[in-house]
Amino acid sequence: MIVSTSGEGSAMSAIQMPAPDGPVSAVFETPSGDGPWPGVVVLHDIAGLSGDIRRKTRLLADNGYLAVAPDLFSRGKARCVPSVFRDMLSSKDGRATRDIQAARALLTADERCTGKVAIVGFCLGGAFALLLAPQGFDVAAPFYPSGRGNYEEVLRGACPIVASYGANDPANRGRGDKLERVLTEYGIDHDVKTYAGVGHSFANDLPAQGLLRVAGLGYDEAATSDAWARIFAFFDTHLSPGFQPGGPNV
Repeated sequence: MIVSTSGEGSAMSAIQMPAPDGPVSAVFETPSGDGPWPGVVVLHDIAGLSGDIRRKTRLLADNGYLAVAPDLFSRGKARCVPSVFRDMLSSKDGRATRDIQAARALLTADERCTGKVAIVGFCLGGAFALLLAPQGFDVAAPFYPSGRGNYEEVLRGACPIVASYGANDPANRGRGDKLERVLTEYGIDHDVKTYAGVGHSFANDLPAQGLLRVAGLGYDEAATSDAWARIFAFFDTHLSPGFQPGGPNV
């Protein structure tokens, strides 16, 4: 059962989402109008379900997507962070992946959803977006995914992928090119772009931007706007009702 804790009539609902390992806190955003709409699962970075992730979830809803952002740390950050990182570094089923799949199931069970569901993730969440790309999602959109970069291992049979990297990201040097090669080899529809002059977290508008920029991190409006334009164009194609990967509509 979904329990809303938002005010009546609000477009945003804080919910307790059912999951195999117990309820998970999440934010659920609904577009205006009647639908039905494709769904999107939004995955946060190490900062958790921050105001920035909530704004991104609303952005997706404003662009016509039923969006849910589960809090992968909702059972306690100190307890969850090590477990989530273990799950991120493994291709095996773990609690975090079960929580993410529960978010997808929440959307597909909603009568307002078309049944098509994408996954968007940032850093930590980007790693899960790639990890779960072969596991029932229709599109994956990772931003600067962390992890081992073992794309050959985890991406066989993946859904279409639109990925965004920063050229100055020390954790992901060369990985945009590697992902491009792997997806091309596997025949997976994709749009991979590495942005010059920006680093890790370039699409996350977090507090203390001055300190982040000193560390080679931080928000970049131009790269972020371009990345979202690519994502929405990719979603428009790949989440349309009649789209078939590899078919004449590609």
